[in-house]
Amino acid sequence: MSEDKENKDYSADSIQALEGMEHVRMRPSMYIGDVGSRGLHHLVYEVVDNSIDEALAGHCDRVEISILEGNGIRVMDNGRGIPVDLHKKEGVSALQVVMTKIGAGGKFDKDSYKVSGGLHGVGVSVVNALSIDLKATVHKGGKIYIQEYKQGKEQYLVKEGGTTDLKGTEVIFFPDPEIFETLEYHYDILATRMRELSFLNKGLTIVMTDERAEAKDEEGKSPVETFYSERGLPEFVEFLDGTREKLIQKVISVEGEKNGIPVEVALIYNNSYAENIHSYVNNINTHEGGTHLSGFRRGLTGTLKKYAEKSGMLDKLKFDISGDDFREGLTAIVSVKVQEPQFEGQTKTKLGNREVTAPVSQAVSEMLNDYLEENPDDARQIVQKVILAATARHAATKAREMVQRKNPMGGAGLPGKLSDCASKDPSECEVYLVEGDSAGGTAKQGRDRHFQAIMPLRGKILNVEKAMQHKIFENEEIKNIYTALGVRVGTEEDSRALNLEKLRYHKVIIMCDADVDGSHIQTLIMTFFFRYMKELIENGYLYIATPPLYLLKKGKQSNYAWNDAERDAFVQEMKGAGTDTSVGIQRYKGLGEMNAEQLWDTTMNPKFRTLRQVTIESSVEADRIFSMLMGDEVPPRREFIEQNAKYANIDA
Repeated sequence: MSEDKENKDYSADSIQALEGMEHVRMRPSMYIGDVGSRGLHHLVYEVVDNSIDEALAGHCDRVEISILEGNGIRVMDNGRGIPVDLHKKEGVSALQVVMTKIGAGGKFDKDSYKVSGGLHGVGVSVVNALSIDLKATVHKGGKIYIQEYKQGKEQYLVKEGGTTDLKGTEVIFFPDPEIFETLEYHYDILATRMRELSFLNKGLTIVMTDERAEAKDEEGKSPVETFYSERGLPEFVEFLDGTREKLIQKVISVEGEKNGIPVEVALIYNNSYAENIHSYVNNINTHEGGTHLSGFRRGLTGTLKKYAEKSGMLDKLKFDISGDDFREGLTAIVSVKVQEPQFEGQTKTKLGNREVTAPVSQAVSEMLNDYLEENPDDARQIVQKVILAATARHAATKAREMVQRKNPMGGAGLPGKLSDCASKDPSECEVYLVEGDSAGGTAKQGRDRHFQAIMPLRGKILNVEKAMQHKIFENEEIKNIYTALGVRVGTEEDSRALNLEKLRYHKVIIMCDADVDGSHIQTLIMTFFFRYMKELIENGYLYIATPPLYLLKKGKQSNYAWNDAERDAFVQEMKGAGTDTSVGIQRYKGLGEMNAEQLWDTTMNPKFRTLRQVTIESSVEADRIFSMLMGDEVPPRREFIEQNAKYANIDA
């Protein structure tokens, strides 16, 4: 496409300003979710989304993202460049309108973008409003155009800055310390999202660089990572399933347009018991699903059930097969592009467009029909897996009924080991899941009985990544967790769905020893919550306690340290200028080594404790990490340990 044609199609007339943005700085969480780490990283996604929209429109094939010294961000693409000509309604450059007016952008003009992601087109102006400094540079028509802003306010009119052979937009911004609780960008979080975007947009090159001094190697070079996918979703599925044992060797995939809606689906079956389906709309991860996911499930279940019945393999089964059974051991990606997506909630977690269901269902049905007919051996393997899942689910239903037979709110059905709190208000109540009876006893003595409950767990709980569903519900420790929390599990549509209406505690706190075994138990418990109580994490109810690693003593003076750096600093401080420079250091290897008063002071007292809230930055990456750490495949786990051993705190 020629430059003149591009400028004609995408000019100031394409930009529509919907409203002012005065209250963005006043209520930032309305636009980016929160002002913590998640909101900080969301700023990057919003700027990158603009570049991805250019790629979706066919005008961009390269995006570069750099973390700058001082935790600034630079995003550069080779798209058409934001229009810079005069906006008739606003009377200023279209670039200024896009950067300073909430809701301004080409995304509302169907001639400019057929589909787009981002926060309903408000993204880049919100980023500007929440940045202490932002500089936009546009390479367009052989010229460079520049404008700078402070806290969303332009510092001068758009000006020319020379000539160029490049095309595209560069945005450099520094988040405002007045707005954000933290200003530190985590490379891994950003890289995970960029890898995801490269899979979802095949043929797009995304380059990530960390230019901060602490990230550079011994030669002073910054780490650079390039993400590029030739095949798209099939490669995405292979990446996700790389830590699992395959049931079938080939990824089943389809890409095409149904009823004017672009649909891409890729799936594979493995020998695990987990269901891992990730859905996207216009590159946005819809972790609550929606109509596209319903269409996928309908197409998958209907087609596989029809094939299984036709094959005669279900003849001896004495009970019905449910949709759940067809999804056990399934890893799938569903991606659709929708012109006017209707999302439930500002954060876009559930798609509501009803017209999407049928095209996805049809695409999946046609794809599977072709595959099953052409690959009878794989088809038989899949149906056998479904029958096994149905048999296990039938057993699990009975086990789950045993877990939930009594009403935990009544008190009589509570586990014997649970020391409950006096309050019945879930919003102020918290329960500690404590490793071992000894530590549990100490915690019971040290707690505030009004709002703190203690639930000791015996040894290492079951690894749910390797266990069939009925074995999980039969496990004594897991049954006790369900009963203590008071939640209900299982619906007709999804046997793992969690009902949190009767949740008895709004803080569920994992408290384990600060040693290798404690870390393993903590990981086992988190795996259970991620696979079977994910809603609890998504609602912000799961936490990890952080007991201290060291107690330092000198005479009557004592200090607690949570890491080696704190320990060393306290040692230097406590030595002082006196003649006695010896400082006693006790390394806590278990919670049981503390008395009740020490445990309360350091780990349980809300005034002084540090709780780490468990959140899911990327459900895709979390799924991959848990399957790798807790699954059957050893080589990926060994590689992970070798790469991360330097971060472990292990006694010699």
